[in-house]
Amino acid sequence: MRINLTSVFVDDQEVAKRFYTEVLGFLLKHDIPMGEDRWLTVVSPERPDGTELVLEPSGHPAVQPYKTALVQDGIPATAFAVDDVQAEYERLRGLGVRFTQEPADMGPVTVAVFDDTCGNLIQIMQGDMA
Repeated sequence: MRINLTSVFVDDQEVAKRFYTEVLGFLLKHDIPMGEDRWLTVVSPERPDGTELVLEPSGHPAVQPYKTALVQDGIPATAFAVDDVQAEYERLRGLGVRFTQEPADMGPVTVAVFDDTCGNLIQIMQGDMA
């Protein structure tokens, strides 16, 4: 058994597509119309055949309270591994990304948290658990 798909709920799929591809650098894997929404997935350029991240529409009534609670409590919706948190933090800040937590040493990992412009906090991490 392997993890094939994971997802984040996004407020606007087109905004999410641009942010996740143009800013974060993921590759578009699927963009298939499905009624009002799309089957929209991205992958890491380092593993284009690896796990896909679904940019899932936030239309279900339970999603908005869930996302709001996570953001209010500072809890990231997901985490991405990077080779160098400080370098990625500086690169993303240079692109206008707003961080809610600057790089911090958390024992076996170094982490930072940013706003994905789509209603989520996302953690980047480097270290033994990344």
